[in-house]
Amino acid sequence: MKFNPAEKIQDLQYFGEFGGVNPSISDSSTYTFLSAKTMFDTFEGNADGCYLYSRHSSPSNLYLGEALAAMEGTETANVAASGMGAITPVLLQLCNAGDEIVSSRTIYGGTYAFLKNFTPKLGIKTKFVDITKLAVVENAITANTKVLYCESVSNPLLEVADIKGLSVLAKKYNLKLVVDNTFSPLSISPAKLGADIVCHSLTKFINGSSDTVGGVVCGTQEFINDLRNVNDGASMLLGSTMDSLRAASVLKNLRTLHIRMKQHSYNANYLAEKFQNDGLKTVYPSLASHPSHELFKSMMNTEYGFGGMLTIDVGSLEKANELMELMQHNNLGYLAVSLGFYKTLFSAPGSSTSSEIPEEEQKEMGLSDGLIRFSIGLDNDIERTYQMMKTCMEQVGVL
Repeated sequence: MKFNPAEKIQDLQYFGEFGGVNPSISDSSTYTFLSAKTMFDTFEGNADGCYLYSRHSSPSNLYLGEALAAMEGTETANVAASGMGAITPVLLQLCNAGDEIVSSRTIYGGTYAFLKNFTPKLGIKTKFVDITKLAVVENAITANTKVLYCESVSNPLLEVADIKGLSVLAKKYNLKLVVDNTFSPLSISPAKLGADIVCHSLTKFINGSSDTVGGVVCGTQEFINDLRNVNDGASMLLGSTMDSLRAASVLKNLRTLHIRMKQHSYNANYLAEKFQNDGLKTVYPSLASHPSHELFKSMMNTEYGFGGMLTIDVGSLEKANELMELMQHNNLGYLAVSLGFYKTLFSAPGSSTSSEIPEEEQKEMGLSDGLIRFSIGLDNDIERTYQMMKTCMEQVGVL
């Protein structure tokens, strides 16, 4: 039977401590033991089901982690205080001084900055490559390479990674394939395509209300145990712990993710087709003009669509800013970074979410000044939204 991530979430059942339909929130930073030996065993990692300290784990965080692991089809998961608080410990857990990472060149600016500017201080080198070309990826691998890193759908250029192909390379060279799936929850299931570790910024589509920052690492029980190890676990020792109240909030919102992603995808597809027909340079994976259209189709869980992210290029930063300000003035969305909100969000990534990437490298990867990244909202009447956006585009001379 085909894997359906939303059904896996739906099949989970939790009862609160007093029979509530939501699990009780674990409002404790530390936990008591009935015997000193149990405390010792827990420190040694030999006491399943016992809680030690909330930086290590808590009932609320484990509930959320279990649901996200079910969604991605992994053995377990570890939640964190932010997306970067999930990604950075993974890479530090997998790499030591002298090791190398081969990464997609078009990734979230914060991840790029971590790999380009921070990990070299620790003796970890990263090669940034065109992840869509498997031969280029393979040529970048050396005896020191430990990790292949990519995003299922890249931020902000919406390049699509061939996860199956990258998995073959990872296994051939005994590497770990780490995939950030923030842009395409439910639509793509990287672990089912061969990824070893799947990360998300929960801040975005999964939470969906732009009121919480969070992250998750989905993987094997062995790897998550390594991250939580009290002696050398990167998540445990770096302390990027999610608050229990926030974990409970995200878990509640996760239950509507399948409904929201269908609407995000439907609206984004509608606008992308209209924009392209109007002559705008539009990038969205459902369009036949997208270079990885067929690849996305071959990987996707069809009912959840092609995701809620699209881009258009209006030629210059001045035009982009003028258009975004006018759209915000007309209540078509917000001029804001991030994504996954019920309202449409738009930004010029070259001067915002990808500003950590040097200008010459932005040009090399095709990130132009006039690019606008849209996170399409949950509008009920998307035709009305399109007509209003088109009017704004005509007013600023984009159409």
